[in-house]
This record gives sequence, C-alpha cells and structure tokens, in this order.
Amino acid sequence: MASSENRPLLLDVNALMALGWPNHQFHRAVVGRLERRPAAGWATCVLTQLGFVRLSSNPAVVGVRRTPAQALDVLARLVRDRRHRYVEPLPPLRQVETHFGHLLGHQQVTDAYLLAVAVTNNATLLTLDRRLAPLAATRAHVEVIMP
Repeated sequence: MASSENRPLLLDVNALMALGWPNHQFHRAVVGRLERRPAAGWATCVLTQLGFVRLSSNPAVVGVRRTPAQALDVLARLVRDRRHRYVEPLPPLRQVETHFGHLLGHQQVTDAYLLAVAVTNNATLLTLDRRLAPLAATRAHVEVIMP
C-alpha cells in the first residue's frame, strides 16, 4: 500500500472549483498543494466532474454566465494535465454505510461517498471543508486545505 504522501489527491468539488477558476479565493492554495506533491498527482471521478460542470455553469457561483458546454471545456483542459488521473471503480452504496453514522446532516452524504471513493482507489480526498475530517476512517484518506 502506498504511503499517504504517494497517494493521488482526489479533489472534491470545492477543491476542483478552486483549481479550475483562478479568481476562486482558494485557487492559489489548491495549486500550491498540488505543486508540493507532483509525483502523487491528482484525481477526479464522475461525481466531482459533474459537480464542477454544474457549479461552473451557475452564474451565482462563478459570477459570469457559462453554459454547461463551456464549463465542460474548462474541465477538459484541467484533466489534460499529465498529473491527473480518473478514478474508478466507484464503490457500491452499501460499502459506505459505515460512514453514515458519523454524518452531521444531509449535506455530508456525498462527502462520505467521495471519501469511500478515495479509500477504494487508495487516494486521499482533498477538500476545503473541515467538517469532512471526522468522517475519515483514517487521517491518511482526507486532507483539509486551510489557507
């Protein structure tokens, strides 16, 4: 098993948004984190990619009008990075039920699932959300960026 420093960083939707949009308040923090660990690389999955497209095409979130197709173009540019990898398989929902007992509310359901995706793929979930840390089975599978 790879040490936590060698695991790819699975970016949650917020971290992926920060990476994709230079005007995001945490853009520099996410870019800096990825640059400090280039050999491990970074990853996305279908859930984080869909979340990126959904939020990036919402003018209330990014401040400008973009179509989902335009957001998908930005995502395509990001994932061409040689350090990027697409992770699968996605675990069955039954495998992540153990995390649900630690949830504080409905907003953490997808987060718990992304954590299970990270564990299944021997990755570390990179997030901006401090509330995710207690969900992790081990600290090695979640990293919170606190700029």
